[in-house]
Amino acid sequence: MKDFNTNAESGNAEDEEMMVELDLDDGSHVVCAVITILECREKDYIVLLPLDENGENNDGEVWFYRYYEDEKDANAEPVLEYIEDDEEYEMVADAFDEYLDNEEFDEIIDES
Repeated sequence: MKDFNTNAESGNAEDEEMMVELDLDDGSHVVCAVITILECREKDYIVLLPLDENGENNDGEVWFYRYYEDEKDANAEPVLEYIEDDEEYEMVADAFDEYLDNEEFDEIIDES
């Protein structure tokens, strides 16, 4: 399970980009842009674009996590969980590929 802190970049609503900071198991912190939240088989998954210290992603790598929100507490931070099952991971990767087919991914990376 990951510690998850959200920050919305300031700007107009159309250009607003959701950023999260992950506390990794090795004690380091990584800032990520939220690409999307996907629903697959009635579960939510988040797609994150890890950014370097300059706010850039040069390798195009994205991270997939299972994603939960506390429906009883709107102020609670969302929870991220590792996807350890290969079949589940492939399902999310396929759903993300479909998402990319419908979006201009290059625009998302250029804005990061």
